[in-house]
Amino acid sequence: MTENHPRPADLQAFLAAAQVDPAVVALRPDYRVLLLAVDGMTPGASDDASERMLVRAESVARELLAGTAVEDLPHVTAWREAYRSFGAKPQRTRNSLEALVRRAAAGLPRVNRLTDVYNAISVIHQVPLGGEDLPAYAGPPRLVRATGSEVFDTVAAGADVDENPEPGEVVWRDAVGVTCRRWNWRQCRRTQLTPQTTSAVFILDALAPLSDGALVAAGDELAEHLARLGPRVEVATRLIAPSTSTAPTAPQHRQDHP
Repeated sequence: MTENHPRPADLQAFLAAAQVDPAVVALRPDYRVLLLAVDGMTPGASDDASERMLVRAESVARELLAGTAVEDLPHVTAWREAYRSFGAKPQRTRNSLEALVRRAAAGLPRVNRLTDVYNAISVIHQVPLGGEDLPAYAGPPRLVRATGSEVFDTVAAGADVDENPEPGEVVWRDAVGVTCRRWNWRQCRRTQLTPQTTSAVFILDALAPLSDGALVAAGDELAEHLARLGPRVEVATRLIAPSTSTAPTAPQHRQDHP
């Protein structure tokens, strides 16, 4: 995706070309991913609506952790097992859901209204959720097991550096390099959302016991809240599952919320 303002057909084509490699499915046959491609958002600072979402998410986290350790939450447990399956140590590199829930109980960060909303949805619906700047993507997203030669641009000790994933590691990538290491652990700098982002792709990862219905519900609520971020926000979605893969939906024109 190279244009700054993708056309509706671009959103569908972008999602239609997304792939989950069979080697990843072999590792976790229960894996599913819901992709949302969104265009037409107006950047903005945190607002009352995003604050309400974050407060709700923090309340959900406190209730969940009142009598349960974070690592025993069903979807967190599933992701810990998935990390171990390709050699990662989940107590050292936490899946994005676990990392966010641990922070939520004490207070989530207030970043901007776009980031606030998807962080809140991740905690409320208990699903790892990543957001990427769509124009920064080079070609469609692909979930693969790394060879170890791919480039991952990040920051270490305050300096920009290029790293390589471990061979066999599950990574999201595009035509340039790795966009997210260890399934949903850490995003690269190149495609990260910025305060100027108007088009984005959101990646919602699911393993059993999270149902398809729960995954879609998370995506629906995310789309509903993104709709208020512009006068004519367009959203296309695609669910990719091991046994069934739906075609991308036509982008929905959504009116701004009052």
